[in-house]
Amino acid sequence: MKRLYVLLLPLLAMASCSSPQTWGEAEAPLAEPKEEMLVMHGDTRIDFYYWLNDRDNPEVIAYLEAENAYSEAVMGFSNELQENLFEEMKGRIKEDDQSAPYFSNGYYYYTRFETGQEYPIYCRRKESLDAPEQILLNVNELADGYPYFNVGGYDVSLDNRLLAFSIDTVGRRQYTILFKDLETGAISPSELSNLSGNVVWAADNATVFYTAIDPVTLRYDRVFRFNFLNGEAPEQVYYEADETFYNIGVWRTKDQRFVMMEISSTLSNEIRFLNADKPEDDFRIFQQRQHDLLYEVTPFNDKFFVITNHQAQNFRLMETPLDKTPVNNWKEVIAHRSDVLLEGLEVFSDYLVLEERTKGLNQLRVIRHADGHEHYLPFEEEAYTAGISVNEVMDTPLLRYSYTSLTTPMSQYDYNMETGEVTLVKQQEVLGDFDPANYETRRFYVPARDGVEVPVTLVYRKGIEKNGNNPLLLNGYGSYGYSMDPRFSVQSISLLDRGFIGAMAHIRGGQEMGRQWYEDGKLLKKKNTFNDFIDIADFLVAEGYTNPEKLFASGGSAGGLLMGAVINQRPELFKGVIASVPFVDVVTTMLDETIPLTTAEYDEWGNPNLKEYYDYMLSYSPYDNVVPRAYPNLLVTAGLHDSQVQYWEPAKWVAKLRQNNTGDNLILLYTNMEAGHGGASGRFRRLREVAREFAFLLELAKD
Repeated sequence: MKRLYVLLLPLLAMASCSSPQTWGEAEAPLAEPKEEMLVMHGDTRIDFYYWLNDRDNPEVIAYLEAENAYSEAVMGFSNELQENLFEEMKGRIKEDDQSAPYFSNGYYYYTRFETGQEYPIYCRRKESLDAPEQILLNVNELADGYPYFNVGGYDVSLDNRLLAFSIDTVGRRQYTILFKDLETGAISPSELSNLSGNVVWAADNATVFYTAIDPVTLRYDRVFRFNFLNGEAPEQVYYEADETFYNIGVWRTKDQRFVMMEISSTLSNEIRFLNADKPEDDFRIFQQRQHDLLYEVTPFNDKFFVITNHQAQNFRLMETPLDKTPVNNWKEVIAHRSDVLLEGLEVFSDYLVLEERTKGLNQLRVIRHADGHEHYLPFEEEAYTAGISVNEVMDTPLLRYSYTSLTTPMSQYDYNMETGEVTLVKQQEVLGDFDPANYETRRFYVPARDGVEVPVTLVYRKGIEKNGNNPLLLNGYGSYGYSMDPRFSVQSISLLDRGFIGAMAHIRGGQEMGRQWYEDGKLLKKKNTFNDFIDIADFLVAEGYTNPEKLFASGGSAGGLLMGAVINQRPELFKGVIASVPFVDVVTTMLDETIPLTTAEYDEWGNPNLKEYYDYMLSYSPYDNVVPRAYPNLLVTAGLHDSQVQYWEPAKWVAKLRQNNTGDNLILLYTNMEAGHGGASGRFRRLREVAREFAFLLELAKD
């Protein structure tokens, strides 16, 4: 729900034009300035591009299309390079690939792709991987005729006969639920629309629960109960009136005993539950919401395990009886630790597995129920990402977990918690001559201006010299407590093999170093996020990894806010920047309660209706702080149907930047007119967008 951009590529950037004459000849579009006075707290802002906030205005659409045409004209000379990059990246992908199968309720489930196809095929086999394949959904067939298509959530009834699934054909996260009879293959059309995409079956094999959204703000605000078999109208069972609570989810617990509902805001949540075999009952409150109280619950035998920040900033593990769930009944199992963030758990019949984070890195901790004996899984790389994967079976000693790094393709392992045996189930196959031994990852700490040490992770092809002449791409995010973990990107090989260093800045506002790391990068401390990023960039230059003529930066969504803020502060530090679907018009957006996410995010950014927050946000808001100066080269992307960062934010920003830019660097805007926040759907269509960005980067990085 938050302004999170799915960072499929840890390495995306833009750069500056050392040879402007090589770029295509075209005249940049100029949006007509139309004065709009915005008054708040006695302060008046003049917004000349406020009028772009109207996707139904033909003049707006014409402007966006003109920007796209301009970008294509300027980039036209690189079409051959783009095509080569596309084919190169596509050539590393095993097109007829299949995911690691997992077992659930009598079937092995997996996802596979076919050669040349954009979308996945969801499949299962009964009891054995040698059994005949049953196709649940062929998304390629469903997507036929749609420029954008996405399957959201899906769930199979416990009798294995019915499939409920959701689809979005626009990219605005407004889903429709459909039902499929898995015995006949018939798909039933449904009037269940304008939904979140979240759907779950109760244990009666007839009733589903799903969440719906406000059609204007797109806030997840209602839960419905619907008996698919009796044909009766859906019944609303819950409505959330508090507009600061932006998300509602429903799911069935691993042991199949309960249907859970969670209503959440940034700083607090509330969980409700009912017996899965009694879907007609009312939901019971587990623990009433309290300010700054977060908790997650998992049933096990006669109790619930509870992960909570109750009197524990980095969270601790508690337990409570099934029939006594309020906080006064919770008993501590694992105490709070100031240096360890507790992030998740998985319960098995004989074991408990915890996901922890220490010094920015994931740890998996295995505890035996019978005697409390525990151990950690060993991970050897200097920087990596590990996590609990899909584990649907309770009575098994096998833990399925995932592992990846900037040099190790995504891998799925089965770990025998009794014997310690590790089995590789599936590793992402990279075609061509890729050899991880040719690349190196480093992780170290950079002192920020206030003395705090900030982690940074680097990846590069071995043989790189610290001579100050390497092109380096620094990526950052730093919001919502979202931790940027080092993950393998098959696309990024195209940059590394051409001499780039990739860098990830683990700045405050994320949660890499614990919950305090997040608290120190939000609200009235938000500028720490920007300062950390700049300090890391300065450090990398000072240490000889790169220089300002070779340094590039990238970030998306709230990471686009980061990009806008740092180039306002230090435009000369970066040769260029890619800002993907950037959240840059902070004050205006946070004052407009009709825009999706606004009221839900007061605890992240502050409420500008209060002068203290208004003044602070205004001091860093990228759009409001554009002034005449020479900006680095910029490639800015948007999605016309984006529900998380409305398209007009990047469009307005580009118009104002171009008006104020005193240099001759390029400022380009590309709007996907058929998609939303995540860009194009389909695995190869996305590569086209990446190829455009990489071509831009590589041309600009030339000496």
